[in-house]
Amino acid sequence: MTVVAARRANRDIDAVLAALRARFGERLTTATSVLEQHGRDESYHTTAPPDAVVYAESTDDVVAVVKLCRDYKMPLIPYGTGTSLEGHVAALEGGICLDVSRMNKVLRVSPDDLDCTVECGVTRKQLNDYLRDTGLFFPIDPGADASLGGMAATRASGTNAVRYGTMRDNVLSLEVVTADGRVVRTARRARKSSAGYDLTRLFVGSEGTLGVITQVTLRLYGIPEAVLAAVCPFPSFTAAVDTVVATIQSGVPIGRVEFVDPFAMRAVNAWGKLDYPIAPTLFFEFHGTKNGVDEQAAIVKELAAAQGGTEFQWAASAEERNKLWHARHNAHYALMAMRPGCRAWPTDVCVPISRLAQCIGETEADLKASPLMSGIVGHVGDGNFHVDFLIDPAKPEEMAEARRLNERMVMRALAMDGTCTGEHGVGYGKMDFLTAEHGEGVALMRTLKQALDPDNIMNPGKVVRV
Repeated sequence: MTVVAARRANRDIDAVLAALRARFGERLTTATSVLEQHGRDESYHTTAPPDAVVYAESTDDVVAVVKLCRDYKMPLIPYGTGTSLEGHVAALEGGICLDVSRMNKVLRVSPDDLDCTVECGVTRKQLNDYLRDTGLFFPIDPGADASLGGMAATRASGTNAVRYGTMRDNVLSLEVVTADGRVVRTARRARKSSAGYDLTRLFVGSEGTLGVITQVTLRLYGIPEAVLAAVCPFPSFTAAVDTVVATIQSGVPIGRVEFVDPFAMRAVNAWGKLDYPIAPTLFFEFHGTKNGVDEQAAIVKELAAAQGGTEFQWAASAEERNKLWHARHNAHYALMAMRPGCRAWPTDVCVPISRLAQCIGETEADLKASPLMSGIVGHVGDGNFHVDFLIDPAKPEEMAEARRLNERMVMRALAMDGTCTGEHGVGYGKMDFLTAEHGEGVALMRTLKQALDPDNIMNPGKVVRV
């Protein structure tokens, strides 16, 4: 029996389930299909179901579950929408999955202060629908309609990060239930503070390993007066990336700029019934006043032309822009459709923008030399790009090849003073790379983990090994 299996077998799961059933009734389930659903995310990682799922509807519910798990030293795995990509929700040691999707109330919107407070289960699309009549929006867009609590927990970003930043930059405060059942508010609503340790940033990106996020206070932004989108093919990936670097270095406040390689463009065209050229391609979006947007577009058009990018297709109406970005956001599923029955192994890195062309170029060369089907997409405005390897998990040789390519890409990024993950997070899929990136810093992270969660019940087996 393995150490993990022994730990699981030694826990009094029957007593925990009886206590949870008495408190939550039908909001506790051990149905096999529900357990399977909650033991996997959108990645290639093997499903690891919990022993039970509890549906929380309030912070008091979360406190009750946390205290019970603390008393029985039972693993606790928070679950929002299950859209993570590095095995974040896998119950590696069994235990209780705490589903917070029913904690979905928008608690407060303050238009004058450009902020709001939501429960952790509110999704980004739900929030923007709620804000529609206020003239405000929340810009962080990872593609999936993820929960805002989950986005804070994984320090998510996405297509708008080049202009609006990531969740790290847009979370003002959190309400967190710690491993001992305390409810902590990490900050007030002031836009800046020098009062004590930055607890908000400690929990943003902690992936459920330090506590359960129950409320999130967020920055909001005014909806731009004008928005213009465009797609432009380039003669090479270097030309496309050099256009992005020149755009950023020229100080153009671009809203989004996304790279899609030829294989991914072929997949996007087939998926969305589109006819974009099959070439290295950039998707642009410009935000601002009408004159400001026109000026930004003119500058970028000139920079692109210098690199051979002249065939701009423009999208000004909301309908046209939505169609364009729907295609980009579904690149992951479009790529999977290129090999029916496959699983996708999505991975990402981020490097200083001056090294981006080299990093993508060397990665592209690796992919061309490999028998695996794969595609590159990227939020290249901030140096972040993704590869989807299309694999059959039942074939060890394909898993080994994807692992080899992934390791080469990550170590290449680290050698360029980049990071092993720009936005997917660590989960348990990138734990070894975290050590390669941070060295002794991981020991400090482990010290924090042991101080806040001495029994290692909060999403064990993720981020750092204890």
